[in-house]
Amino acid sequence: MHGYNKTTIETLGEALQEEGFVIYYTSSKKNQLLRLLDMILSTFKYVNKVDYILIDTYSTSSFWYAFSCSQIARFYKVKYIPILHGGDLPKRLQSSPIMSKMLFKYAYMNIAPSKYLLNEFNLKGYKNVLYIPNTIEIESYNFKKRKNFEPKLLWVRAFASIYNPKMAIDVLLKVKEKFPEAELTMVGPDKDGSMELVKQYADKLKLKVCFTNRLSKEEWITLSEDFDFFINTTHFDNTPISVMEAMALGLPIISTNVGGIPYLLAHQENAILVNDNDSLAMANAIVELVNNPQKATLMTENARLFVEQMDWTVVKTKWNKLLNQNT
Repeated sequence: MHGYNKTTIETLGEALQEEGFVIYYTSSKKNQLLRLLDMILSTFKYVNKVDYILIDTYSTSSFWYAFSCSQIARFYKVKYIPILHGGDLPKRLQSSPIMSKMLFKYAYMNIAPSKYLLNEFNLKGYKNVLYIPNTIEIESYNFKKRKNFEPKLLWVRAFASIYNPKMAIDVLLKVKEKFPEAELTMVGPDKDGSMELVKQYADKLKLKVCFTNRLSKEEWITLSEDFDFFINTTHFDNTPISVMEAMALGLPIISTNVGGIPYLLAHQENAILVNDNDSLAMANAIVELVNNPQKATLMTENARLFVEQMDWTVVKTKWNKLLNQNT
């Protein structure tokens, strides 16, 4: 499924194609109803041509895309593999237990990109869950070793209320109390109208913030060289690719401690974690690291070493084993 940003299926699909697999994709439509119809029609079109159907599976409205495609696969007795996303999926298991069972229980395998979701699904009785982390090509990310750190903040995510972009403005306001020269750039497309609300909020506080809208991966990676901190303000999360990329690039990360984040980031080791929506704690962490560059440098080095375990050369063996075990 294609969406606002490049999805796991797209990135994974390209990598699997290089391994010799034939991949079909759906859907590029952004309208939710049209996307659902496109996905259903495409599933009918390809269901007898494939060995597996890989489905990016989320917790909110997109849950129903995955549910619909999975039931078609079940009817035609084709193996399907939900790839679990979103730190709020455990709530979906509670709010829609029957539909969740119909989707996840009968899957050939559910792929958990984080040990957080692996544990949560196991606790709910799902045993057909396999941990395969999200992956990046580590060689595509040049690690920048910074000696000094300035209060230049970078936020990269789709503008949606679940990711709490407004908190980034609050963090900037508080950092400016110590460092008036502090700056913030926010990268990402608008998903639910949050961007305009955040812009209005920044204007109300008389804060100058740079909004780039959506950038390609290459563009934001190049942009990142001009910044010294990566802030992740989300209310819910799994293992966000943007955070993994920041780890690879050498940006110190300050993140809310929610969902699968503590399974990816270790507090005071490779990042600083704060409570959900605690802008003061996030601002204080930034101030502390500006004043303690040795600590910031050590954190970034630890983060790079950790994320190297998620390089495609390591992760692809798990996908090959899963997809080839019955061939």
